[in-house]
Amino acid sequence: MKRAFIVFVLFASALFAQSNHGIVKEGLKIKSDILGKEVRYTVYLPYDYNTSERYYPVVYLLHGYSDNDMGWLQFGEANALADEAIQKREIPPMILVMPDAGVSWYINNHDGTVRYEDFFVEEFIPFVEDNYRIRKEKRYRGIAGLSMGGYGTLVLSLKHPDLFTACAAFSSAVYTEEDILGFDQRRWDNFEAVLFGSGLKGEERLTEHLLSNNIMSLLEESDMQKLKRVKYYIDCGDDDFLTNGNAALHIKMTKMGIPHEYRVRDGAHNWTYWRTGLIDGLKFIGQNFHQF
Repeated sequence: MKRAFIVFVLFASALFAQSNHGIVKEGLKIKSDILGKEVRYTVYLPYDYNTSERYYPVVYLLHGYSDNDMGWLQFGEANALADEAIQKREIPPMILVMPDAGVSWYINNHDGTVRYEDFFVEEFIPFVEDNYRIRKEKRYRGIAGLSMGGYGTLVLSLKHPDLFTACAAFSSAVYTEEDILGFDQRRWDNFEAVLFGSGLKGEERLTEHLLSNNIMSLLEESDMQKLKRVKYYIDCGDDDFLTNGNAALHIKMTKMGIPHEYRVRDGAHNWTYWRTGLIDGLKFIGQNFHQF
């Protein structure tokens, strides 16, 4: 009898643990007319998605340079972290959507041959929110990302403040105009040229297209009241090569009176840092889903 009870307890525990795991669907595809191809995405659904009829808030979780839609799961363990945080009631049950952006930096490039921003805003968000039980309101929509995805998080939330209630940007690629002018020509030709134009040197680099997609410039040109409708969370390690740009962003936002949270933790530009910071970022976004 005692043995049967132990077996029952173990079986019940296993069922409980399984029932509290979220659902991950990898390598899904959307056909994009804007990009002229199929685009991969991965989605995390909270544990009760298939057993309830409720509609959920959503966070678009953006990957870094040279990664893809599965990076946040494979290296960031986002699903396991979200499972635990939801069970502990640290974050509300939410859907995480991870698109594959290649090396687009989540923007339209200078000659219009890759219009990723247009795809994301005009096709991807409507597609996702039509195909999953998502609350289709700004106050239930967040965005987060790391490195290139941190840049994408900031640029999309700054350019489309009516879409997102909050953002969490980790180790974001933020550069001042001085930084851009100082880029080595090889670096420019290998990375920036495809986005902003090849062969540009010195002041030539500060094109209208670049400035319209530069985080620091966007702050100056955007409507202040609209900017304040988004809650910003910025996190970059003290040993990260991008820490100076993030510090400059914090200082500029402070001087401009833009409310935000700024974090500097011990760490570098790596998955250990992003894994240990993800839930705090999702907590920040989740707090803004609540109505007070």
